[in-house]
Amino acid sequence: MAEDYTGAPAPPNHPPAPGGASPGPFRSRRNLLFLVAVLGLFAAWFFRERWMASGFDWQAFARSFINVHWGWMAASVVLALATYLGRALRWRVMLRPLKPDANLWRLCTATAIGFTAVVLLGRPGEFVRPYLIARKEAVPVSSQLAVWFLERIWDLMAVLLIFGFALAQVRHSRVNLGPRFAWILETGGYLVTAAALVAVIVLIALGGFSGAMRQRLLSALAFLPEQHHRRADRVVTAFLEGAASTKSGSSLFLLLSYTVAEWAVILLGMGCLFWAYPATAHLGIRDVLIFTGFVAFGGLVQIPGIGGGIQIVSIFVLTEFFGVPLEAATAIAIMIWAVTFVVIVPVGLGLAFREGLNWRQFRQLKSEAVERAEAAGGDSGLREAK
Repeated sequence: MAEDYTGAPAPPNHPPAPGGASPGPFRSRRNLLFLVAVLGLFAAWFFRERWMASGFDWQAFARSFINVHWGWMAASVVLALATYLGRALRWRVMLRPLKPDANLWRLCTATAIGFTAVVLLGRPGEFVRPYLIARKEAVPVSSQLAVWFLERIWDLMAVLLIFGFALAQVRHSRVNLGPRFAWILETGGYLVTAAALVAVIVLIALGGFSGAMRQRLLSALAFLPEQHHRRADRVVTAFLEGAASTKSGSSLFLLLSYTVAEWAVILLGMGCLFWAYPATAHLGIRDVLIFTGFVAFGGLVQIPGIGGGIQIVSIFVLTEFFGVPLEAATAIAIMIWAVTFVVIVPVGLGLAFREGLNWRQFRQLKSEAVERAEAAGGDSGLREAK
């Protein structure tokens, strides 16, 4: 049964921080502005060095969209949509300690709406998904923020492993690098892979020794005033509740399996997109690994309605590493952004409207989610929406 958000009880108000300060860590945009500035400087340099110096051929750029194998492109879109189902399945495993019977359809709906909020509203939209899941499944927001954080750790480990393996194999790829630079990347690949394996061990230890870890963390924070120490206790407890899925061997195996499957689908979808273009049809899976590793880091900055560093990094890697013409690389970068991010927007908006959200309420949902994320340390749970 569809949930009507317009009739759901409003979240409780939370008092402002001591001293009248209320911005909180999630409202601070200094880091985002810094990343956008760095990205803008790099874009300006790249535009001057490549586009203006080489003379951009707009006809060749237009032909890149015409000479597309639409069968491969359709396969890439289907695989991109399948990744959202994979994320919902993995989230359900991490939600199991708090809600063993979590509804997969509700998780899929919240996932689609959440990623749509990220595309349209920027990085603050990240909090829409855990907030919606908390409302739908009647669990604390703080626990779902912990699940969201764990999801990021799993994805980061996957990216590190992919990137590390790809860089270690760079000598055997089509990447045009000098021998000295190739040696540096190869060595860095082994180091990155080792760091990812260490992160896997830490994640497993987090679930196995959560009780002892909680005591040590709270002991280390004993210098805090009593009010802040109680708040820290609630935050740590909620986080460990969200991380409780790593205690079970079967859940850990499922999380690992879903993560491997998720990124296998992502890589296969990227490969299908490459094979749809004549300029990149010759690239193999090792090349896809290298490309995906670089582009994954370029997605750190999201500009509402535009995207982020993924386009610039895509063009840079395709032209500098694989020798793809600038016009074709630009067209491919735009399509990668569309397939990776924009493809979920019609689905997410359709599901949001189906649940009773108009555009104004959809935008308000982001602000509401951020406010609840800020107050999650003092959150004692959510009422089930009626």
